Amino acid sequence: MQTTIEILDKERIEMSNLLVNKSEYSQYLTPVSVARFMASLFDKKQNETLKILDAGAGIGTLTATLIERLAQEEVSSVNCTAVEVDDILGSRIPDTLASFESQLEINLNRVSEDFILWAVEVLEQQLTLFNQAEKGFTHAILNPPYKKIRSNSIHRKLLRSQGIETVNLYSAFLALAIKLLAPGGQVVAIIPRSFCNGPYYKPFRELILEETAITHLHLFESRNKAFKDDEVLQENVIIMLERGATREKVKVSTSTDDSFVDYHEDLYSFEKIVQENDTEKFFHIPTSHEAGILDLFPSVAFSLKDLGISVSTGPVVGFRTKENLRMLPEDGSVPLLYPTHIEPTGVRWIKADSKKPNAIMRNDQTEKMFYPSGFYTIVRRFSAKEERKRVISGVVIPDMFNSPVLGFDNGLNVLHQQKNGLKEEVAFGLNVYLSSTLVDKYFRLFNGHTQVNATDLRTMLFPSLEVLTALGTWYLSLNHMATQEQIDEKVEGIL
Repeated sequence: MQTTIEILDKERIEMSNLLVNKSEYSQYLTPVSVARFMASLFDKKQNETLKILDAGAGIGTLTATLIERLAQEEVSSVNCTAVEVDDILGSRIPDTLASFESQLEINLNRVSEDFILWAVEVLEQQLTLFNQAEKGFTHAILNPPYKKIRSNSIHRKLLRSQGIETVNLYSAFLALAIKLLAPGGQVVAIIPRSFCNGPYYKPFRELILEETAITHLHLFESRNKAFKDDEVLQENVIIMLERGATREKVKVSTSTDDSFVDYHEDLYSFEKIVQENDTEKFFHIPTSHEAGILDLFPSVAFSLKDLGISVSTGPVVGFRTKENLRMLPEDGSVPLLYPTHIEPTGVRWIKADSKKPNAIMRNDQTEKMFYPSGFYTIVRRFSAKEERKRVISGVVIPDMFNSPVLGFDNGLNVLHQQKNGLKEEVAFGLNVYLSSTLVDKYFRLFNGHTQVNATDLRTMLFPSLEVLTALGTWYLSLNHMATQEQIDEKVEGIL
């Protein structure tokens, strides 16, 4: 006989195909296997009135799996607040929970409102004298929507009224859930890994660190397996936080997919997750096969700033200077490099078969955009999700061009010295290091998306200039023909 939860999972799959508001609300219903795992993470609460919040509740899968667990622990009653703006989904929640009423008393508050509007109103009410004694939630469990928030939207304004500065609904939902928790309350959420780094999510990371302790992080190592029924190509992480708790060791677990058959966990010090001197507050998520990278190679200890190297985003924004772009060079133009010019064998220019321009006119309007001709290491800011490597780099060689200056598209990061070129050996040494499998694994420790921002590169650690020079000299001796295996062997050997 099927359990209520198993029946619910079948309904989830059926409803996922019928949702009419899926795009508007960014709806991806939680598989029961994931929901049960999330529910299992909460600490057991005894002699306490339990108050559950499910923000973006869908058909109630997360709440149901948590109540299923609480019923097994012989909890006698629970108060549930399920917030779901889509009535097609939310109307199912009472029926979902009704089957548990023979096992424990359930006081359900179903809220058919926009969660952000509702949560801000609740928080404002809690500030009044009348509501100061009102306790927050003991449990919050959520699979929030993933959608950008417009900077001029009512959502952004309301979030700022609560001291929350963020750019996506998923981080907004989690930030509000944190603020709605009682002291000692816990939240478990499945969210995209993209919050772990990058400048846009820095205020969100700071909020997490200021108001909670991270107790558990779970990483799905396959991008498309946590929500495979919805064909979601997104690297997800399950995060567990406790409001007002003291920072202790963090449990980090991994599994390939939502079957959890190869589940593995380790304990790490908090400093392994967020480095003490990291002003950007990047979240590193070490895994068992990657965690020892920095320990194995202590010589990787220098920032670009330590090395006297700067990194900048390419200054040419194509749509702002369309009239100056040229598909092929002509009199009065200078070379313009795009991410597409970086190929596995190196930087190739001109690319006559490319849809991107190869040149830009040099005039008073564009003069400030150019770099003097020289050796530069360039790194793509964006890579396709299906690409094997995150960091894709190349070296600009001045002899490729008959031009005193060069243009770099905004889709590139440019490594330079005070807006001038690098020493040839250093430029190639940086490229060898960045092209190694070691760096690809290192980068994945703290990067949950396919972007490589200038801030990411500033935060990364590199070997010394002497080592970089040696790597570059070695690469040049091979006439730019090193294989991936040779690069990996050389990098790991010299470090």
